[in-house]
Amino acid sequence: MNPMENMNPVVRAFAEGGFVMYVILVIAILALILVIERFTALRKLRVDKKDFSDQVFNMLLNGDIRQAISFCDSKSTPMTNTVKSGLVQVMNKRPDEEVQVAMDAAVLREMPKLEGFTSFLAVLGNIAVLAGLLGTIIGMIGSFRAVSSADPATKAQLLSEGISHALNCTGFGLTVAIVSILFYGLFQHMIQKSENELLETSMSLMNLVAANRDKLKD
Repeated sequence: MNPMENMNPVVRAFAEGGFVMYVILVIAILALILVIERFTALRKLRVDKKDFSDQVFNMLLNGDIRQAISFCDSKSTPMTNTVKSGLVQVMNKRPDEEVQVAMDAAVLREMPKLEGFTSFLAVLGNIAVLAGLLGTIIGMIGSFRAVSSADPATKAQLLSEGISHALNCTGFGLTVAIVSILFYGLFQHMIQKSENELLETSMSLMNLVAANRDKLKD
């Protein structure tokens, strides 16, 4: 009896797939670490836009810029940092154009924090596919070499087994790639949503400041 028949299916697939399976496993672990890191980071860097805007705008309508700035300082996120950049310019009596420029510059500074290493998920997905194909090709080359020197009666069986084993790499590589790219798409959606919220909030703040400068005090 073949000892591999008693193995766990996952362990057996790794044993049959060769060393490339472990390369793909490393890629999968890196992708998993990146997914966990991005979920944690994006969760920390987000605030409730409506709640935050309502509180800051109420403070501004009450004429207290310093309180609004202190409120932004209480939690460092792209949203609060962007709004704070504009409020500092308002407090310094700068014109509307400079207030807007300050917030636009803050958005450009804060976006890399949201993006992080998200793009590497797509890279890891592509590498996983290529590694899977490489493992399959290496396995099939080995199978054909084995068949070339095998007994004619067992050639068909050896060839079918060899191809089946080699395809383990393709299957594992595609699985890792699909999961990586799915999370890449999800994170891109979350990042784009955060960017839209930053721009929307900065525009709302600019409109509020422009209409209520006479109410604002140092």
